[in-house]
Amino acid sequence: IGRAGVMAAAAMVAAGGGDFSDLREIKKQLLSVAERSRERGLQHSGKWAAELAFALEPLPLSELPPPPVLTEEDARDLDAYTLAKSYFDLKEYDRAAYFLQGCKSQKAYFLYMYSRYLSGEKKKDDETVDSLGPLEKGQVKNEALRELRVELSKKHKAQELDGFGLYLYGVVLRKLDLVKEAIDVFVEAAHVLPLHWGAWLELCNLITDKEMLKFLSLPDTWMKEFFLAHIYTELQLIEEALQKYQSLIDAGFSKSTYIISQIAVAYHNIRDIDKALSIFNELRKQDPYRIENMDTFSNLLYVRSMKPELSYLAHNLCEIDKYRVETCCVIGNYYSLRSQHEKAALYFQRALKLNPRYLGAWTLMGHEYMEMKNTSAAIQAYRHAIEVNKRDYRAWYGLGQTYEILKMPFYCLYYYRRAHQLRPNDSRMLVALGECYEKLNQLVEAKKCYWRAYAVGDVEKMALVKLAKLHEQLNESEQAAQCYIKYIQDIYSCGEVVEHLEVSTAFRYLAQYYFKCKLWDEASACAQKCCAFNDTREEGKALLRQILQLRNQGETSSTDVAAPFFLPASLSANNTPTRRVSPLNLSSVTP
Repeated sequence: IGRAGVMAAAAMVAAGGGDFSDLREIKKQLLSVAERSRERGLQHSGKWAAELAFALEPLPLSELPPPPVLTEEDARDLDAYTLAKSYFDLKEYDRAAYFLQGCKSQKAYFLYMYSRYLSGEKKKDDETVDSLGPLEKGQVKNEALRELRVELSKKHKAQELDGFGLYLYGVVLRKLDLVKEAIDVFVEAAHVLPLHWGAWLELCNLITDKEMLKFLSLPDTWMKEFFLAHIYTELQLIEEALQKYQSLIDAGFSKSTYIISQIAVAYHNIRDIDKALSIFNELRKQDPYRIENMDTFSNLLYVRSMKPELSYLAHNLCEIDKYRVETCCVIGNYYSLRSQHEKAALYFQRALKLNPRYLGAWTLMGHEYMEMKNTSAAIQAYRHAIEVNKRDYRAWYGLGQTYEILKMPFYCLYYYRRAHQLRPNDSRMLVALGECYEKLNQLVEAKKCYWRAYAVGDVEKMALVKLAKLHEQLNESEQAAQCYIKYIQDIYSCGEVVEHLEVSTAFRYLAQYYFKCKLWDEASACAQKCCAFNDTREEGKALLRQILQLRNQGETSSTDVAAPFFLPASLSANNTPTRRVSPLNLSSVTP
């Protein structure tokens, strides 16, 4: 099976299956891989392992991992490696690569290739920053990629790459848009070196749906649990993700700030805003100088319109590190909340100068351009966001909104559909889709969308009203009344009484509907409710006068109903459009 195969088998034993019984062993592995990652300049993987190790109990001196064994090749390359690593740390990548030419040891060879790769990336980023206008994909390329691919593929065929080398080969393939090959190489890297988080993370970025995940043959190691929790969060399978994170906490990682932040992000993704806010506040107590994920925290504060808290966060991050992408995004959100959209856009642009591949900033910048009515710039920004990450539903949804403003419903439909595929249970996408179908006169499809939006839990409480209005258009008065009844029930049961504009519309329609059906008690109850709203007051009074007249003329009501129907308790919950229970049959409705 060659050297890589033997190494894979050894690494598998080292990572100890998906078993968390021996936390001391796991801590040893984490400390060791953190050190190995740092030696190779892989700062983020090193930091991840170190943070996770910190969450576990400290080891006694006798159990600390031994320093890695040096081979003959390592000893020969030690001087060149030490010199080059110091240049690498100072971001002098070309200089580091120059002194590493001809090195044979795994560690020095990796640093040689990685320096060349980063040198190309840095030059590409510098060019991108100089022209951060409407950049089309592929205008600026990392020139080093093709050569690196040729050299690494030779080594790969000869099975001379270790886990880190495979990881770098995968990154080069991904940058060249060779996604299928990249996935295979990252899976191999995870088998050869299961403890390196970087390879797992790259794999997360390439998997687009649950089906792809099923077909991957991943190593059975405890690292796989972290990977699955992360990918479930990315794929919006939030319940599964939260279960995984809970089991990791139970296994002994309860102090891990990484896990706490991921749980907060998961709650943010399902819009459980209160839960997410409380977890982020807890995280800030534990790790007050943390900047990662603070842009997500600021999104939550923005949605809740918590100006003082957002202002405090922005000032606080500014003191810690002014020139971090997350800080710029937080400040951008702060200005956006104050409706200073030009200033907000300026900070999102600053974030992108610092990191052109920073997804959140592209999307947020798109939103700002929308506010400033600059649709072409908004479209450009959203397209960039999608280039960075095709799973960003906010960018697809934003594109749908821009084309809606431009009155291009077919385009709209396409983008809203993509957003809906990524967030099948988000009612906002479904309502947007329904509105699109309505504009295209595909009313049956529109009805399906509104009904589904209501079924998955309508955030904005608008789906039923839109459905009712559709039924009205189609002269399906019974179903329309049904939807309005359900809508009023919902509004009254959740306690946000009569903040909604459409409540008056619902009462007006129901009053007229019951009037036509000669149900005077219900009609007058609804008409009285209409009198509480400015826009329906006159109609309500007029209807009450008519009912009084008809009653005086001796017209009798169809049935006697003991209670006014509009209190939530007074309507049976099974009055749903699917059952098509007639709202006339109110005999079961006694409170």
